[in-house]
Amino acid sequence: MEPRLKTNIVVAAALRNASLRAIPMVVARRGDGDAGTILVKLNQLELGCTVLTQTRTPQGQLAWLRATGAAPVDEPAADAYIARQVKRDPDLWVIEIEDRAGRSLFDGPIL
Repeated sequence: MEPRLKTNIVVAAALRNASLRAIPMVVARRGDGDAGTILVKLNQLELGCTVLTQTRTPQGQLAWLRATGAAPVDEPAADAYIARQVKRDPDLWVIEIEDRAGRSLFDGPIL
């Protein structure tokens, strides 16, 4: 098994990257600092929202899955999905990014 960074370090690096690029990003919910899974809510404002969840490729590399589908959804639908996931996993981190371009700021491809 490959060594992995703690979640709080990954989130801190993404926050720093967002700050340097002047992209609004907030931690909406803190989960387990060592091994919590991250959900990213990409808010593209009038274009809608996409929720990304961490996954792994068959080769074991980090990737992101469009949990709310291929097309952006309205914000209440994204928030409802996030609420359901938080009920299932109390260690979950929720990160919100406002960016019309839909950049996730986390390493790994979006599937």
